[in-house]
Amino acid sequence: MKPYLLSLGAGLLIGIIYSLMGVRSPAPPIIALIGLAGILAGEQIVPLAKRWVAPPAAQDHRP
Repeated sequence: MKPYLLSLGAGLLIGIIYSLMGVRSPAPPIIALIGLAGILAGEQIVPLAKRWVAPPAAQDHRP
């Protein structure tokens, strides 16, 4: 979790610096970032759904 927070903090800092300098960010528009978030969420949903739908692993019952 720490790398994610560091990345977010660095991004915020750079965003503030860009704003103070009056420079436009080279980042894509917010609509593209929302689409990217949707792609990442969809990518995680499929494995999650497979685990939820799949029957539990068979247990080996040896005497």
